[in-house]
Amino acid sequence: MNKLVSISCMSEQAVQMINITEEVHKVVAESGITNGLVAVITAHTTTGITINEPLECVETDILQRLEKLVPDDDKYIHAHFLPSYGATSNNSPGHLKSMLLGNSCMFPIQESRMVCGSAQHIYLVECDGPQTRKVYIQMMGE
Repeated sequence: MNKLVSISCMSEQAVQMINITEEVHKVVAESGITNGLVAVITAHTTTGITINEPLECVETDILQRLEKLVPDDDKYIHAHFLPSYGATSNNSPGHLKSMLLGNSCMFPIQESRMVCGSAQHIYLVECDGPQTRKVYIQMMGE
C-alpha cells in the first residue's frame, strides 16, 4: 500500500525552523499502514528538511551557522530579472542553505507508528520566507 499526503506550513520569517513532527506522526497513525517506511519531502528549492533535537538553543545555533556559511549580504549571480517569474530573483542564499540541509528524511513505520528517537524531531527549514510551503508525506508498506 502507498499513500501520499501533503501538509501546508506558513513561515513567518525569512529563515525559520518549523517543527512538523506531530503532524507527521498524526498522518502516519491515520494512514492505515502498519509496517513500512515514511518519507518527508519538501516541495521547494529554498526550503530544507532536517532532523534535530527540539531545543530553542539548538535551533538558534543551526540558523546562525547557516547564516555564517551562506551570508545574505554576499554577492550572488542569481540576482536578476526572471521572465518566467516576472520578477527579480535575489534568493541565492535560500537555494544554497536548502542544499546544505537536504530536502527529505525517512523513518520506519512499525505497528502503525513512526519509529524515531526521542530527540529526533522533523523540521521544515524556511530559507526564503515568509511563504506558504508544501511538504509531502509518502508512506509505503503494508
